[in-house]
Amino acid sequence: MGDNLCPELPRVATNNGVLSSLVARTGRHHQRYDHGYRLVAGCVPFRYRADCSIKNDVHQTIEVMMVTTQGGPGLLFPKGGWETDETAEEAACREAYEEAGVRGDLKGCIGSWDFKSKRQQSHLSPEGLCRAYMYALVVKEELDSWPEQHCRERHWFTAAEAMEKCRYEWMQRVLQQCIVHLGSGQISPTAILPSNPLKAESSHPAHLPVKV
Repeated sequence: MGDNLCPELPRVATNNGVLSSLVARTGRHHQRYDHGYRLVAGCVPFRYRADCSIKNDVHQTIEVMMVTTQGGPGLLFPKGGWETDETAEEAACREAYEEAGVRGDLKGCIGSWDFKSKRQQSHLSPEGLCRAYMYALVVKEELDSWPEQHCRERHWFTAAEAMEKCRYEWMQRVLQQCIVHLGSGQISPTAILPSNPLKAESSHPAHLPVKV
């Protein structure tokens, strides 16, 4: 299982000459869709606990980072729309930076999960169907400033604490699978991605997504 270093994010010069990239992407013009599903990428940011002596139990050796939502209770893992000018891995790294202010190395793809979101309804996904490709990200850097720092808080939790605090059931399953894969070293290096994940408008897959 090899590491995949997150790409360097674009930086722009501010008026005082300091390099920064504190602007989150907005808009839906470049969103990817596949068979009525809006495609999403995200990650489980994690770190290894230096003070832990139980090295063979992933539950005890890692902490995971979660972020608050922009509206409503509960905590989430960073995620957002996968756009047409980036890979799923790049989108996952971008969302980790924009929402949580962290950079690191991707350990691989955990899997994909379907869910429904009323906030994501559009003419290309009228039912708000989403498919999220989730990655494990070992955090190497926590930034003092990041695009959504004024509307989100970030927190570190043990795996057990994070499981209790997940706002959505499907994210609990993501965390469960992440822990299993980290413990076994079997995280896939690449996701099984749709062959033509652009603005497809054909019928929905037969299986039903989780409602959120």
